[in-house]
Amino acid sequence: MKLILLGAPGAGKGTQAEKIVEKYGIPAVSTGNIIRAAIKEGTNMGLKAKAYTDAGQLVPDDVVIGIIQERLREKDCENGFILDGFPRTIPQAEALQNMGVDIDKVLDIEVPDDKIAARLSGRRVCSKCANSYHLLYKKPKKEGICDACGGKLIQRKDDAPETVRARLAEYHEMTEPLKDFYKKLGKLTVVEGQENVEDTTALVFKALED
Repeated sequence: MKLILLGAPGAGKGTQAEKIVEKYGIPAVSTGNIIRAAIKEGTNMGLKAKAYTDAGQLVPDDVVIGIIQERLREKDCENGFILDGFPRTIPQAEALQNMGVDIDKVLDIEVPDDKIAARLSGRRVCSKCANSYHLLYKKPKKEGICDACGGKLIQRKDDAPETVRARLAEYHEMTEPLKDFYKKLGKLTVVEGQENVEDTTALVFKALED
């Protein structure tokens, strides 16, 4: 099962990816995570990416695609994978096709912008291990402290209200056109994000089994 998860920042893609991983045993390939891993491991593409991140620039498509290719060749991706955070643009989607990667299904998790803004402003991330929490939906056992490693929970700059508005505007302009791209290919399924994570998960599993 080769999946792509689409949805605005804060729509819950990461959470649903975790649920799919648990049920189907395929890895979630998050672009941000694998770029950081490639940089840390000093792979050929990782070193290229590092040059851009060190200069405070976005990693260009050809380097991101190279890193994705390296990751998808690994043994754990043999039976499928979930792409989260890639592709972000039509050229990236076309590059994925040109790599010969045949995607089975594209799930688009739809959540209104005002709800996303409320969600993201409550998100907190561990400063040590990067585990994600929420002041309303996924509270840590001890306020301000990560359950997994005891690290301090912080609000990322990305989750500040003004940044959220800018990220949503960028998503609508750059990434939303992917919905039409995959709809024309007959791969797109829209899942309406629910208030409760479990309700969204039930709809995601139903979409995957249809």
